[in-house]
Amino acid sequence: MNITDQHMLIDGDLVGAGSGQTYDVVNPATEEVVGTAPDAQSEDVERAIAAARRAFDNSDWSTNVELRRRCLTQLQNNLRKVADEIRPILTAESGMPMALSFPMGLDGPVESLGYWPELLSTYEFERTLPPKQIMGGESIRTVRKEAAGVVAAITPWNFPFQLNLTKIGGALAAGCTVILKPAPDTPWSGTVLAAAAADTDIPAGVLNIVTTSDNRVAEVLTTHRDVDQITFTGSTATGRLVMRNASETIKRVSLELGGKSAAIILDDADLASSVAMAAGAVCMHAGQGCALATRLLVPHHLMDEAAAIAEQILAGLPWGDPTDMSNMMGPLINRSQFEKVLNYIEVGKSEARLVVGGTRPEQYTKGYFVAPTLFSHVPADSRIAREEIFGPVVCLIGFEDDDDAVRIANDSEFGLSGSVYSASTERAKRIALRLRTGTIALNGAQWFDPESPFGGYKQSGLGREWGVEGLEDFLETKTFSFPVS
Repeated sequence: MNITDQHMLIDGDLVGAGSGQTYDVVNPATEEVVGTAPDAQSEDVERAIAAARRAFDNSDWSTNVELRRRCLTQLQNNLRKVADEIRPILTAESGMPMALSFPMGLDGPVESLGYWPELLSTYEFERTLPPKQIMGGESIRTVRKEAAGVVAAITPWNFPFQLNLTKIGGALAAGCTVILKPAPDTPWSGTVLAAAAADTDIPAGVLNIVTTSDNRVAEVLTTHRDVDQITFTGSTATGRLVMRNASETIKRVSLELGGKSAAIILDDADLASSVAMAAGAVCMHAGQGCALATRLLVPHHLMDEAAAIAEQILAGLPWGDPTDMSNMMGPLINRSQFEKVLNYIEVGKSEARLVVGGTRPEQYTKGYFVAPTLFSHVPADSRIAREEIFGPVVCLIGFEDDDDAVRIANDSEFGLSGSVYSASTERAKRIALRLRTGTIALNGAQWFDPESPFGGYKQSGLGREWGVEGLEDFLETKTFSFPVS
């Protein structure tokens, strides 16, 4: 698969930008240009929207469940065949460690795509209510779930392939037509998907994929009258902009936004294993995950012991060259993010105790690498404890008792994820039920699965991805009645 010969997908055709323009793709591990991608302009986006509108209005895609099942299965099979070709492309554009492409970056998402055709085999799009006397006449009422329409899917750069598949999987399964716009930094996770989709029975215009270096071009998707729904993953600040733009035409909006999740380690937990598990997870993919529990809450009297354990874990973490299969952490995505994280670290030095890391390592004169970083004795109201850093920065925060831990965890504008560690599952569950967040893991249990709905409370977003709820997020509800004859 040639990374210098990538195409968009518009109305069933693999195409370049109408202007012929391309833009450079930079490898964040080397800061070198490693290829190009089509640089769509507003006219290209307009063509994609028009194609999606025609396909939704004039084909049987939205009503033909068996066609959708077949096409999604074909897409999954095509991606399986080229997974090993996609893997180095994903690492080159995103800096994701190649080792992570197996469970989360590529193979896992491809296998998860099979959830949707399986769900479609049992999901009831229509149910009939019993006859009932209503206003003097007996009626039968039918409640029907129908595709929401044309969906604009806008994805970020941190787990680009996984997020692309998550969004188009749910939307296509529901019967919607889609325009996918990948992040400018990671266009190839869209173009390789375009190539795989072009070789299926997906009707022309049902799935369109456009790449652009200019997010202002992408704003067309959030304002256009022919787009019925927007599904967006990214920062909370950009999510607010998407909502404002969508409000003019009252579009449906699904948002998966920022997080500042808390891992609560109770006083009866195995401190060594709990801290090791929680602290190490924060640095996966250089901390560039919205659901990572970057706040580690520990009892005050265990703070120094927890800091020593976390320091040992972070100091021994395998990281560096993302093509090295032994590494679980590579670079940050670009210079802007690199500078943002280093700035937060400087802020943190004035707010808490820097235990380890906090610098760009000397061995990397190129690449956006930041060493795994730990702050201890972090005040719960400090900036590094409240703002999303999106880098390999762990904050150890002390608490007095269970009630105090819950208070600190909930004292956030975010509510995406979290975890609780305790020797008692029942105690952990009692704490979890009090947390205002979308997903909770007890004692390291995993929830990242297509059957499990994912999404946040508060300013972490609206709606859910995956699960039955992820399908219904792309469905409208219609009720119609008729008299009993």
